[in-house]
Amino acid sequence: MGMRSSYGTVAGLAIAAALCVGASGPAIAQGTLNDRLTATAQQSSNQDERLVVEAREIVYNNDKNTVSAVGDVHLYYQGRVLEADRVTYDRNTRRVHAEGNARLTETDGTVATGERFELTDDFRDGFIDSLRVETTDKTRFSAPRAERTSGESTVFEKGTYTACEACKKDPTRPPLWQVKAAKIIHNNSEQMIYYEDATIEFWGVPLLYMPYFSTPDPTVKRKTGFLAPRFVTSTSLGYGASLPFFWNLAPNYDLTITPTILSRQGLLGQVEWRHRLMNGSYNIRAAGIFQQDKDAFLQPPFGAGDKTFRGSVESTGRFDINQQWKWGWDVAVLSDKWFLQNYKIKSESLTSTYFKESTSTVYLTGRSDTGFFDLRGYYFRALTYEDWQKQQPVVHPVFDYNKRLPGPSFLGGEVAIDANVTSLTRDAAQYASVPNALSTPLFTYTNGQSIYYTCSTFTPADCLVRGVGGTTTRASVGLSWRRSFIDPLGQVWTPFAGVRVDAYALDINTTRYQNGEISNFLNPNENFLARAMPAVGIEYRYPLIAATNGLGTHTIEPIGQIVVRPNETRIGQLPNEDAQSLVFDDTNLFEWNKFSGYDRVEGGVRANVGIKYALTMDNGGYADVLFGQSYQLAGTNSYAAGDIAHVGLNSGLDTSRSDYVGRVHLAPSSKLSFTGRGRFDEENFGLRRLELQANAVLGPVTTSVMYARYAAQPELGYPTRREGLLTSANLKLSENWSLNGSILLDLDRYLQDRQRYIENPSQPYAKSNPWTVAGVSLGAVYQDECTLFGITYSSSYKDAATGTKNRDQTVMFRLELRTIGEVSYQYQIDSGSSVTDGVSSN
Repeated sequence: MGMRSSYGTVAGLAIAAALCVGASGPAIAQGTLNDRLTATAQQSSNQDERLVVEAREIVYNNDKNTVSAVGDVHLYYQGRVLEADRVTYDRNTRRVHAEGNARLTETDGTVATGERFELTDDFRDGFIDSLRVETTDKTRFSAPRAERTSGESTVFEKGTYTACEACKKDPTRPPLWQVKAAKIIHNNSEQMIYYEDATIEFWGVPLLYMPYFSTPDPTVKRKTGFLAPRFVTSTSLGYGASLPFFWNLAPNYDLTITPTILSRQGLLGQVEWRHRLMNGSYNIRAAGIFQQDKDAFLQPPFGAGDKTFRGSVESTGRFDINQQWKWGWDVAVLSDKWFLQNYKIKSESLTSTYFKESTSTVYLTGRSDTGFFDLRGYYFRALTYEDWQKQQPVVHPVFDYNKRLPGPSFLGGEVAIDANVTSLTRDAAQYASVPNALSTPLFTYTNGQSIYYTCSTFTPADCLVRGVGGTTTRASVGLSWRRSFIDPLGQVWTPFAGVRVDAYALDINTTRYQNGEISNFLNPNENFLARAMPAVGIEYRYPLIAATNGLGTHTIEPIGQIVVRPNETRIGQLPNEDAQSLVFDDTNLFEWNKFSGYDRVEGGVRANVGIKYALTMDNGGYADVLFGQSYQLAGTNSYAAGDIAHVGLNSGLDTSRSDYVGRVHLAPSSKLSFTGRGRFDEENFGLRRLELQANAVLGPVTTSVMYARYAAQPELGYPTRREGLLTSANLKLSENWSLNGSILLDLDRYLQDRQRYIENPSQPYAKSNPWTVAGVSLGAVYQDECTLFGITYSSSYKDAATGTKNRDQTVMFRLELRTIGEVSYQYQIDSGSSVTDGVSSN
């Protein structure tokens, strides 16, 4: 399109120059040409088009019937600029010639240069010698000769195309990559570039020959056609290749169809529909295959080897109702839990914190400066072999609301309203035995394999209830007030008060599976229950501030808080669905309620004390330290009275004096930071919990280190210490080359192996190294303005939760040539079969 406009500009300006000078003019005219050109341009039908010509002289040759602008010629027309040593219009042949350092700059910034332009005056045909074109997106065409035909296409004879910049030190040196072709045809109306008899060269060396291929114009963002191919290799799938086809149906919706041929399993079909609307967008993705070799996968419940058809349907949507409200969904329906992993399907619904699962949700959310509203439902699809789907809850729905208002005039301060409604259903109750208590599988098969372990003894001391079968609905409403006062000494006093009411509607299932065992923990006949928890208290802070020259501003702040409440009621008599992840550390030391959810509420009289030190450095650095402890002064300690999931026990809060908690944060500059937080035994200061993280940028190296160590919590089902170390680094070798890598060390696997053997002596003792490598990733990347190349090797446990020895080892290769396309290849190294991924050793 740029070439067409360029040719039109050249011819139009030359013809205008010929028309605006009469035959009676002198042989050589100077000085007044611009005035006459402007006057003529103003007489044209389009009064907005103005023509300006700058040249040293205008030459008329009446014998040859030509008009020429000579010497440093600049023609300005409709935002375009034509520069040349000489521009001539031949009135006999009606052709325009621009010669000598010809250069045309388009309105969009595209620059075309050549030794000689020759065009017809209807702009449809012409030739350019030694053409070089550079577009605004830094793509470049060149050819010894180019031809414009039919006003629609430009043909570059023996043309070259690249998106790479020329070498600054040696412009004659070949770029990193370029396409050389006998013909390069740029069709403006189709916005396509066609290459005939083409070779892709790297550093001037031909590496790939293609008799014919095509790509969209570099300015095109969306274009119907085939996308770059992808390749995959794995034991269960065989060798595979896919060639996606993108169908640009409209500017705001499209369809991508991706067939993948797998040598062992046949044709895998994938399709994706995307649609963008005025207030949001959504997509629908589907995948499916009729398996040709089912023996590649294990039989149920360890795999999907019994299925002929496997597939998935997914959809994601996000829509704005207005600036404050939005709604959307992210849903996935799978034929089986192994499909996404077995067939390498990327899914937006996947979450992988510790256990991998597919999470479907539908939501409505509203936000304002003083309020928050969130309503959503959840469906969890377990993707690990040890998770039984009937024990996964369906949440219908969970509702959260928060609103902050100014306090009444006689009190001042701030009033907060908090509300939560949670309703969920699961088919089967979920139990887990505590360490040293016997466990038994729910199912044992004829081949001796067992699955879905549960308790052997259903007593509160030996068994944890992770989830209750049936339907549980709870509604909670809280109202709180707080106000801060600063006295003349600078002490900050913050009194507060609040009340929370919880109401339960229970329909506990006591039939089928092991649901009847819940009667050992709860009364299944109680359908409606309620409780209330009022609280009053005060918080005290006294920030002491001092400044030192050359270092910064220091703040030392003692903090004290006391909360007075009655005892928590119905401990262990209610389901606990959302408050099982209790972690006591510096982040919740001064929280009124340290439980993680609404199913538990802190009771009794409790005092929280601590001291905080902060340093704001003159150079922009920052550091702070916090250390504190919590005390149960009166009443029942909610954390010492474990519920049906034993939440509160082994938490560091289950004694009258809690464990000590602390945090150290240091960031002397933007390139260096360290954070450490820990929990220490209140009697002997023994380490109970430690998390360390450091990030640094040291010259060409960017690195981070994370270390975590958690003491055993046998009452919660963790009989051994948990410990791990994760390090990652990126080394920038040059402006374009970088190396990256990470290693995850499982420092407690040998303890878990020992514990599993103690619990099941009949099983073989799989002893691990104390420095077990749980995951490794190594990669190299090259990236510049036109090329991205990367190769990565990764190795990890196929399921870190099961302790399997089998590893998932993958090599991934990716090459992207800007504006041309991308090719990727993934190879999975065979490391044996494992029930964790449903793949057979056949």
